[in-house]
Amino acid sequence: MADSPTPAPPAPPRALTDADKDAIRASYARLRESLPGYRVRASQGQMIAAVARALGREGGVAAIEAPTGTGKSMAYLLAGLPLARAAKKKLIVATATVALQEQLVQRDIPQFLRVTGNDARVVLAKGRQRYACVRNLQELASGADAPQGGLDLGAYGEVAAWSRPPRPGEPATVAALLDALVKGSWDGDIDRTPLPVEDETRPLITTTAGGCAGRRCAYLAHCPFVLARNALREADIVVANQDLVLADLMIAGDEEESGGVLLPAPQEAFYVFDEAHHLAGKAIDRGAAEVHIADARRRLARLRAQLSPTYALVDKDRIGKLALDEIDRTLAELDVALDDLDLTIDTSWTPSMDEDPPSWRAPLGVLPDDWRRAAEHLRELTARVVRWVSAAARTVAESRHESTGSEAVARELGLARERVERQHAAWWLWSLEDNPDYAPTARWVTRGRDGGLVCHASAVSAAPVLKRALWPQAAGVVLTSATLSAGGDFRAFAAQVGLPDHAETLSLASPFDLEAQARLVVPRLKTMPDDREGHAREVAAWLEDGLDWRAGNLVLFTSRRKLESVLDLLPAARRATVRAQGAKAKQALLDEHAEAVAAGEGSTLFGLASFGEGLDLPGRLCETVVVTQLPFAVPTDPVDATYAEWLESNGRNAFVEVSVPNAIRTLTQYCGRLIRSEDDAGRIVILDRRIVAKRYGAQMLRALPPFAREIAR
Repeated sequence: MADSPTPAPPAPPRALTDADKDAIRASYARLRESLPGYRVRASQGQMIAAVARALGREGGVAAIEAPTGTGKSMAYLLAGLPLARAAKKKLIVATATVALQEQLVQRDIPQFLRVTGNDARVVLAKGRQRYACVRNLQELASGADAPQGGLDLGAYGEVAAWSRPPRPGEPATVAALLDALVKGSWDGDIDRTPLPVEDETRPLITTTAGGCAGRRCAYLAHCPFVLARNALREADIVVANQDLVLADLMIAGDEEESGGVLLPAPQEAFYVFDEAHHLAGKAIDRGAAEVHIADARRRLARLRAQLSPTYALVDKDRIGKLALDEIDRTLAELDVALDDLDLTIDTSWTPSMDEDPPSWRAPLGVLPDDWRRAAEHLRELTARVVRWVSAAARTVAESRHESTGSEAVARELGLARERVERQHAAWWLWSLEDNPDYAPTARWVTRGRDGGLVCHASAVSAAPVLKRALWPQAAGVVLTSATLSAGGDFRAFAAQVGLPDHAETLSLASPFDLEAQARLVVPRLKTMPDDREGHAREVAAWLEDGLDWRAGNLVLFTSRRKLESVLDLLPAARRATVRAQGAKAKQALLDEHAEAVAAGEGSTLFGLASFGEGLDLPGRLCETVVVTQLPFAVPTDPVDATYAEWLESNGRNAFVEVSVPNAIRTLTQYCGRLIRSEDDAGRIVILDRRIVAKRYGAQMLRALPPFAREIAR
């Protein structure tokens, strides 16, 4: 008997080689030589080295805080692309905002490739709902003249698919989009439509995975999403949003692995999470679930109506081992169980009329026993329905009936599976017994706008999710942002994301001379923010006298109510030069602001938290940033409140461990709106005396960038 072949020895762990270092140095040298006006910055060199150390070894991780002006994207591309090629991996860059994705794909990466002499295929990856559904466009355009073009999409359907009466202009918009798609002048990307599309129209012209007919779709060959996904196979660099990356990582695969369904497998990818201060929140959101009970019951009735057509279509007595009457009884039992839970909660909870929306949160996530038992029953029933719907969808897909009816049934089953899976996730979280060694699941109920009961559940920490799906699977991970630490202290961030013990953390110095370019001013005010009316009057008075109204300014608030109160207290002449968030579309406000500043008229932006991050207002567009109140998170948020309650129950101080570090990071983001280049100058003004009067204020001041200080004690 011949000896069996000796198995090949396992490949040695990946390590940073001299060849890797030489490739990175060569690209960096070409960058310095080819990029006009390039300035060597020590912080960028340090970041390149840190990225190389993380991606150059198996499962390496680095969290790098890189202030504005560091050149983050160039740094991680300089190290990331050569190492990805050497290791035969994909480089996945995940951002939190569409704006940064577009900046990377349209400007930063092409510039990097050009000046370094590299050649790489770059693909912008988006979820299915960021692309038009050809079938939906075709059905909505029923009755119109079929556009003429390069795609053979067949004839229009006979019945329009509007789920509601079309708004004025909507049919013409849909017809124009279909025409552009047919003629090849538009690729179906919803973010780059050839004409404006209202938010209410987008859900009609896109679809979810459940609503997609897949291989049965007559338009599969022309599907924008499928074509975009196919392009991923040939990509060297994939740019995606963090939501899509997390969604892919959380899709269960074989055995202990997950991911690799929507994007390249994590074992074959280097990840760079830009804007990584959003990662924890987005991971928590991915694991949240809710059920609107009345809506769930309505959708069950719709599913029951599909049972007979499904069995008739496939011509089988049993689907998923269940006969028609058996699955019908299960759905009826689920409907009764939902009604029973609704009644149980309704009779034991009296909502407060002072809350909007009314809500109740389970202390430490512990639900009443009868609620939890009801959730266990609902979990069992929804699991049974999920299994049947999945089996039915497979059976319809495998049937030989090629008809419009079979495609419609397949779509209905796909949508039903999505809905019941979401419901099952909520009941699973409600019935789950929490591990006492970890933070509990937050569980709460609210009343919807229609008065219906909504049951919610969410993890309160991203650490368990990322410890399971990201850190042990990814070939390498880099996290970067201008704000990850609290003055160089990464402990709070590390706890939020479950950062591995071997991860490197690095806080880089700003490349700008911040002490010379900017001042941090804390005026002497008499009132604290808890005196809402008094503080609003003092803020308005300071703005009237202390702001240079002929310049470009940004004033940040923690609540819409405070913003409107201060605006109302200003003289009419001042209000006329204020552009308040929400008055118009964000870009329209920014355009008007820029025009007014350029004309020498002066302009002041009033905004909430979203204006404190991501706005690029260089030079004269922003010479003063006013922070009206320290940005502590609202303590009533059920997720944050449950986590804080758990920390306190374990003898820890939630305010010190979580609230203060998070506020420091947010405040540092606000400060980052001021100095965007070596030529910028201005001041940060904080109108909240707690930063001087409270013990934690000294910690916050120490953690802020090293601006010159003018603090009234």
